[in-house]
Amino acid sequence: MLRWLLGGLLGLIGLVAIAGVGGYMLLKRDDIPYETLESQYTSPASQFIDLPGGIHMHYREQGQDAQAPTVLLVHGFSASLHTWEPWVERLSGDYHVVSLDLPGHGLTRAPAGYQASIEGYRDVVHDFAAARGLMRFVLVGNSMGGNIAWQYARAYPDQVLGLILVDASGWEDTRAEAQTEPSVFKLLRNPTLAPLLRDLDNTRLTRQGLEAAFYDPTLVTDDMVERYSRLSRAPGHRDILLQITLGFRAREYATAERLAELHMPVLIMTGDTDRLVPPEHAQQFHDAIAGSQLIVFPQTGHIPQEERADDSAEAAKEFLFAVFEGSALAPGAE
Repeated sequence: MLRWLLGGLLGLIGLVAIAGVGGYMLLKRDDIPYETLESQYTSPASQFIDLPGGIHMHYREQGQDAQAPTVLLVHGFSASLHTWEPWVERLSGDYHVVSLDLPGHGLTRAPAGYQASIEGYRDVVHDFAAARGLMRFVLVGNSMGGNIAWQYARAYPDQVLGLILVDASGWEDTRAEAQTEPSVFKLLRNPTLAPLLRDLDNTRLTRQGLEAAFYDPTLVTDDMVERYSRLSRAPGHRDILLQITLGFRAREYATAERLAELHMPVLIMTGDTDRLVPPEHAQQFHDAIAGSQLIVFPQTGHIPQEERADDSAEAAKEFLFAVFEGSALAPGAE
């Protein structure tokens, strides 16, 4: 997604340079108060919880009650729990389905100066699970959320009954085009320019990024673009999203040795035309995790849970049934 976002951002920079101060003021967009966003994007299932470190998290618990098998869903970069609504609809008849907004995303509030990282998000999800009494569950992550999920499974294996990685990130991108840092990154590190660029209208960038995420770009609606764009303007969100963008390569990458630590059942999904995380990375996960399953959806992009809702949810159901039935039958299971 970064390639499309950066290309659009360079275009905006060019427009501002040409138009000067007047053009900047025309493109500048202020924060949107949380209260305004909550009135538009909460649902009857929405709840909020205060976590350590000043996090005020938005989440939903849907479907069966907490005594039923639990599925915990983690979204990707710049997304929100809304991306999981197709799966929630399809899984809630059988499972206790929990989705959340990460700090800097959706309706979750983070304190000023919050430092985002994969490891930090992993620990926030752990704090949330502890606060809600989620002891054992199947963990699902898409894109960056998949990176968080497999890191979580390494750190807290006793909690994770099973793991579903949906177009998950985490492997170092060794393709030639990924090795040269775009000049716009240098601009974004400039202490004077970065705050100015951060506050520009991101609607065009958002549409480009979303269209890149789907095999069929006609699935990107105006309402979807507006939701992504408006939620990114919650107070503090643009700082966190920019921070993640600039620190994209500063992470503990996946390796065969690290992934060999995962001994729970693992299902790996990818779209065959994912332009954001190479489908080859799904194969790398599959090769590195003993006993894992790999499903490649044809003519599908980066977010199968939305683009192939029926097929991807059905595959998840089959996996969940096997995991929870196996867990119930395992020696010593409660």
